[in-house]
Amino acid sequence: MTSRGLFITLEGGEGAGKSTQSKRLVAALKEHGIPCVATREPGGSPGAEEIRELLVKGSTDRWSATTEALLMTAARNDHVERTILPALQRGEWVICDRFYDSTIAYQGGGGGLGAAKIIELQRWALGDLVPDVTFVFDLPPEKGLARAEGREEETAAGEDRFERVSGDFHSRLRQAYLDIAKENIDRCRIIQADQSVEKTGAAIWAHLSPFIEKRALSDG
Repeated sequence: MTSRGLFITLEGGEGAGKSTQSKRLVAALKEHGIPCVATREPGGSPGAEEIRELLVKGSTDRWSATTEALLMTAARNDHVERTILPALQRGEWVICDRFYDSTIAYQGGGGGLGAAKIIELQRWALGDLVPDVTFVFDLPPEKGLARAEGREEETAAGEDRFERVSGDFHSRLRQAYLDIAKENIDRCRIIQADQSVEKTGAAIWAHLSPFIEKRALSDG
């Protein structure tokens, strides 16, 4: 019987380097013979990718925080049903660039809805699904936004709606992520993202080493 795969999520504000580290992690895991799936949110399934278009493009005031939370959760429900759970059940590791902690941070913290409502919504939509490991990339907002401005592909595609939110949104967002990590120390590890790509990757790999060794023993 195939054992369930490991569910790993990468979280953080704009320009924190999650996408880069997701790609590096997937490549490293495959080199170690661990089958894995790289995915993202919003998106990750055909239906969720359609909803993504509504969320990451357009004016910053296109949706209220409540509408955003509902759209994000609808996309996530489809993503989980069609991509994440099937992969985990096949024994594959899932590396997801954002998951429900992003909704708690963005709409709950940054958008002012508060964590409680968002958590209740996620439990209703997802049941008891919780990531096994969550890496929270911490970076001062001004540095992250400066990095994000250089992402030509996303800017050209118009997928910069959240980057353009002004005021203290991004400061509230950062604090919300730190609060999530503090309240979920069993699964969350803060990664200092203001360092080289290599050092950031090494910190992630060091934390995952026990899981990799455990898998190797079970396979052997």
